[in-house]
Amino acid sequence: MAGRRSSLGFLGMFGRSGDLRQLDDALRGADLHPALVPEGVKLTIVNLMKDRWPDEPPPGTYASVAQLCSYCIAGPETFEQANGHERTLEAERRIEAQIVLMTLHAKLINAEVVDRYGLSAE
Repeated sequence: MAGRRSSLGFLGMFGRSGDLRQLDDALRGADLHPALVPEGVKLTIVNLMKDRWPDEPPPGTYASVAQLCSYCIAGPETFEQANGHERTLEAERRIEAQIVLMTLHAKLINAEVVDRYGLSAE
């Protein structure tokens, strides 16, 4: 079985892969502009998703992952203003996911999130 491949494109000659385009759309939907997330971080996210779902992720997975990423980067208050109380509670229930660790290691995570949950990159 051939695995899904992710591609950033090359010199404008080849387009971005579908998984990265879906993630960019989901990040926009979570009120986080994709340009604020480095390409290496986005590749890590889609690779984590491939590890979990080798064929295709279930419907809604990109939105769910993007919301958690947005929560980590924007912080709880900003995220809640843009996404509502229910989505904030959902993100907070999932705070220990690998996406959180990745945003922590990439130094993208909001200081309030780090303080609230006592996170560290040791």
